Amino acid sequence: MNFSAPLLSSVSLLLLFLHVVHLTANASECNMFIGRWIHDESYPLYDSGACPFIEHEFTCTKNGRPDLDYTKYRWQPRDCNLTRFNGLSFLEKFRGKSIMFVGDSLSRNQWQSLTCMLHSSVPNARYNLSRVGDVSIFTFTDYRVKVMLDRNVYLVDTVQEKIGRVLKLDSIAGGKLWKQIDMLIFNTWHWWSRRGPTQPWDFIQVGNEILKDMDRMVAFEKALTTWGQWVDANIDPSKSQVFFQGISPSHYNGTLWNEPRAKNCLGQKQPLLGSTYPGGLPPAVAVLKGALSKIKKPVTLLDITNLSLLRKDGHPSIYGLGGRTGMDCSHWCLEGVPDTWNEILYNLIL
Repeated sequence: MNFSAPLLSSVSLLLLFLHVVHLTANASECNMFIGRWIHDESYPLYDSGACPFIEHEFTCTKNGRPDLDYTKYRWQPRDCNLTRFNGLSFLEKFRGKSIMFVGDSLSRNQWQSLTCMLHSSVPNARYNLSRVGDVSIFTFTDYRVKVMLDRNVYLVDTVQEKIGRVLKLDSIAGGKLWKQIDMLIFNTWHWWSRRGPTQPWDFIQVGNEILKDMDRMVAFEKALTTWGQWVDANIDPSKSQVFFQGISPSHYNGTLWNEPRAKNCLGQKQPLLGSTYPGGLPPAVAVLKGALSKIKKPVTLLDITNLSLLRKDGHPSIYGLGGRTGMDCSHWCLEGVPDTWNEILYNLIL
C-alpha cells in the first residue's frame, strides 16, 4: 500500500503532537517527591560562604565540616525532571509580592536557604533585612519582594496567664500576621514532643478544659485542625497560595537506616541509595495528611519527609550551633537539603 507524502507528513505531525501531549501529561501528573539522590558536580546552587546573612548554625563548612560531598547531590524524581532553580525568574514572578514562612527552626532553615538562593542569583541587587518581634523581613528592594519568617512553633497560641503558660489548641490569634500574604509556607512538628526545661508551656487548653498534659499526637492533630479552620476562613485562593512544609526528619538512630552502630548522624557522608527509607515514615506524617485532607481550601503539601529521610548525611552534627559539645541531627547544613525543598517549591509554582 502506498501513502502520499502529505499523508505521511500529517501522520508524523500527529504522532509528534501525541508524544508532546503524553510528556506534558506525565510532567503534570509527576510526583516530585518520589525519586532518588544523584551525585551532580553542578551542585550546590550557591556558595554558603558568599551568603552574607546566613546564620552561624547552618554554615557547616565555616564551622569546620571537612567533607563537601553532601553539597553535591541533586534530587531526581522517578517520572520527570525538575526545572533547575532560577532566582531571577523567581523574583520576577513575585515582583511586588510577599512570601512568608511560618513555623519553627525548620522553617527558618528553609527561609535561610531561599534567601541565599535568591541572593546568589542577583548578588548585586539591594536588600534589607529587619526584624519586628518574631517576624524577620528580607526585602529585595529592586523587586519589591518580601521573603519573611514568622517564628511560631505550634501555629496555635501560647498565652501567659495567672496559672502559667497555656498552649491553647483552639486559639490562633497569631494568624492576623498571615493575612494578605501572597504565598504562605507553614510548618509545625518538632516542638510537640518537647518535655522538661525546653517545653515552652505549663498547661494545655482544649475548649474550656485545662490539662496538665495530654497525648502529644492528639494535641498535634487538634492544633492542625484549628489551623486548617483558619485557612478555610481566611484564605482567598485567587490571591494567596498555601503550602505546608511537611515533616522534616531527624537522624539519631542508625538502626533505622540499617547501620545499628550509628548513634547519630556524625560522620555520615552519603545519602541512602534508592527511594525507600528502611525505618519507614514518622507517625506524624499520617496525622498531618489526615488533617490536610479535611481542609476545603487548596493547600499543597511539600511532602519532603521521605527524600529528607534518605539524607542522613545532610545534618550539622558537631558542625552546628553547639559545635563539638552539641549534636544536631535535626537541622540541615546550608547549602544542602532545604535547597531541594525550595527547588521543588519553585517547580510547583512555575
